[in-house]
Amino acid sequence: MKTACIAASRVPSGTANSIQVMKVCHAISQVAAPAHLWLPGETRTPWEEIAVHYGLTRPFEISWLSSPPWMRRYDFTWRSLANAQRWGAQRVYTWLPQAALLALRRALPVILELHDRVTGHLAPWIFRQFIQAPGQKRLLVITEALLERLEAQFGSLAGLDIQIAPNGVELEQYADLPEAQTARFRLGLPEKMTAVYSGHFYAGRGVSLLVELAVTFPQISFIWVGGRPVDVGALKKQLERQNIRNVLLTGFIPNSQLPLYQAAADILLMPYERSIAGSSGGNSAEICSPMKMFDYLAAGRAILSSDLPVFHEVLNPQNAVFCPPEDPAGWKSALAALLQDPVRQHQLGEQARQDALHYSWRKRAERALLNFA
Repeated sequence: MKTACIAASRVPSGTANSIQVMKVCHAISQVAAPAHLWLPGETRTPWEEIAVHYGLTRPFEISWLSSPPWMRRYDFTWRSLANAQRWGAQRVYTWLPQAALLALRRALPVILELHDRVTGHLAPWIFRQFIQAPGQKRLLVITEALLERLEAQFGSLAGLDIQIAPNGVELEQYADLPEAQTARFRLGLPEKMTAVYSGHFYAGRGVSLLVELAVTFPQISFIWVGGRPVDVGALKKQLERQNIRNVLLTGFIPNSQLPLYQAAADILLMPYERSIAGSSGGNSAEICSPMKMFDYLAAGRAILSSDLPVFHEVLNPQNAVFCPPEDPAGWKSALAALLQDPVRQHQLGEQARQDALHYSWRKRAERALLNFA
């Protein structure tokens, strides 16, 4: 069955929404080919570059359509759906409420995936129309917490076909990972106790706490993986000013290489704050499903995480150690205790690896498409 995927992400890029869209479409192509993704943009990028950038193995079609920003992607919605119908799409999978509504009005079955509250001037009205519109439709939300927020905003959604669909992980990339010492050797990293953080350095990611931990634990090698060049440059200057020498900033790492860096860790860090900004701003601390959380599980290492309520939908005391967010003293105490307990580190890592098996992108796609159209 032909699945037309429609998203507004910039591809290629290092943003979380870009990675998530590409992983979802890749999984759909694996379980229900063919899939075709439509994106806004001016230029085409060869598949070979896309595959390396996002860690993909199975090709699927991607089309870019020019779309001026002032049109707020509404022109892109119309044009992508027209192209999808010419392609022969039998269902639509989208992250855009306007595309979902228009697909229903064109009698196409549609799956709408939401990662945040529906905000703005027109979007809430569009979403209400989607709720009320006839046709086969399914709503995917990334957390129970987000569903609660949507129901508080729009009333009961009990009449909709709804799935709670946390983000996932490419389990194939994490198969047969080496032990931490071997991973460090392959990457040319120091052979010493290592703590890894991977991801961006946007507001709310706990950067100041990461710096404090590096100062407090000079015996640990801290590897900070990822980040935009501007953020990495600013952090390097800060580390130089404070004469902090036990931190390595890698900058952007292709997704296909990320598992080896995470495998180099003895402990993986998730120091989120009470307010979390994304690439486009906002605060997702109450409703988020960070992709790094699933990567960390699959890496099979001890996880030290901020104790945000939404994380308990996936993490628990058997696969992670929780610390109060924005509490340096609590984090330092927890990290010190974990350093002294290698048995606990091993137990946490083994349970994390087992729990990751429930969160593959492929299984997520199978559930999303099950008995649909």
